[in-house]
Amino acid sequence: MKPYRPGEVGSRSLLSLLVAALMAGPVQAADLLTITRDALENNAALASARAETAGVEAGRDVARGDLLPQLTAAGQVAHNRQYERQTSGFTPGSGDDRYNSAGLSLEATQALYDARDSAEVEQAERRIDQQTYRLAATEQQLLIDVASAYFDILRAHEVLEARRAQERAIGRQLEQAREQFEVGLIAITEVEEAQARFDQSRAERIAAESNLQVSFETLERLTGERYESIEVLQDAMPVTPPEPARRDDWVETAMERNPLVLATRAGVEVSRSGVDVAQAQRLPVVEAFANYDYADSDQDGVEGHTSASQVGARVSLPLYTGGRTSAGIRQSTYALEASQYDFEDQRRQTVQRVRSLFTQVSNDVATVEARAQAIVSNQSALDATRAGYEVGTRNIVDVLNAEQNLYDAVAAHAEARFDYVVNLLTLRQQAGTLDVEAIETLDGWLDESRSVSLTLPGAAADDPYDAALEIGAPPSPEE
Repeated sequence: MKPYRPGEVGSRSLLSLLVAALMAGPVQAADLLTITRDALENNAALASARAETAGVEAGRDVARGDLLPQLTAAGQVAHNRQYERQTSGFTPGSGDDRYNSAGLSLEATQALYDARDSAEVEQAERRIDQQTYRLAATEQQLLIDVASAYFDILRAHEVLEARRAQERAIGRQLEQAREQFEVGLIAITEVEEAQARFDQSRAERIAAESNLQVSFETLERLTGERYESIEVLQDAMPVTPPEPARRDDWVETAMERNPLVLATRAGVEVSRSGVDVAQAQRLPVVEAFANYDYADSDQDGVEGHTSASQVGARVSLPLYTGGRTSAGIRQSTYALEASQYDFEDQRRQTVQRVRSLFTQVSNDVATVEARAQAIVSNQSALDATRAGYEVGTRNIVDVLNAEQNLYDAVAAHAEARFDYVVNLLTLRQQAGTLDVEAIETLDGWLDESRSVSLTLPGAAADDPYDAALEIGAPPSPEE
């Protein structure tokens, strides 16, 4: 049997799935950076977050409008009918009058002092800060989701290749067992053992194929695009401990840059501004005003029109609001307290995640090395077991176990490599340092000469699955 070398599984292609694609002509495999840019442009959740951010920014203009000059115009046209039944002394009198009237009024006001409106503007500013951090968190989450989906495809591909190689190897062993049984060299029990292992390896291969297809579909959901193939990760990609090497440095960076920590901290300021808004309800409001009124009618005996104007300042002060103001202050105070606990909870979660991920990445480095060595060791064990089987010191069960151990080690090595990559990116996400540049650096370790492809079975030109991925043009605000 040909010895297995680490990285060999990742270099072999899914031949049965690539035939159709090769017949259709060469297709440039997509890399991680290209797919990431597609996601940043097309992802629906990110587009929603961007629209929400724009809406929060518009809320500042709404709040600021109350502090700017206000101009109000009102007009009225009416038909009037007046009934009069009056008695003067002993002489009864009566009269009806019908006439039309028209009126116009204009009023301009300018706030001179309004603590509530000023506090609402400040609160709107703090909401923008909070939403900006939330948008950054959504972007970073998308980056890690895309990278995870990308490497899940590569992970599923390498596991599938290991399972296919395992199925072929055990299939050959089954054929040899049948031949040996037919000439009376072994018992039927060894054939049945080989058959059982072959059936198990076949089931594992089918499950691995399913995982590969599902992994491609996950990537499509994030980007709204279907990819014929993606580039694979080079075997020479370095697996090194996280830098900086001190866990506390990562925690400190996370406290300064993690967008969820910053968003919950900004949420405390939003709630504190809410307390200011509630307390401002007790303060007076001072505004300057100017108004003009015009009235005209065709009432009998009255000619001409009337007009009047005023310029001045007025002050209003709420004296009693039924307890609403005091209740509002209590409500906003409790909201502030809740936001402070939310911040503390988010801070603790982030510290715990950063510490755990730092430890995990550090362990992943040793795990990848150990898994690679396990492949070499299991290959040697398989060779020794096969030699013993040929001279009669080992039985077929020993050989099957050794083959199973080898391909389990191959799959475990693939899992360990991609666990390291994803955990390292997740550590950077929790520290708030994950960005497109980090993705671009990782993209440099992809191998353009090798790719993973998947042709979905029975996919037609008008596949409804493609239509499901078409999300259409983004909505535009009404003019």
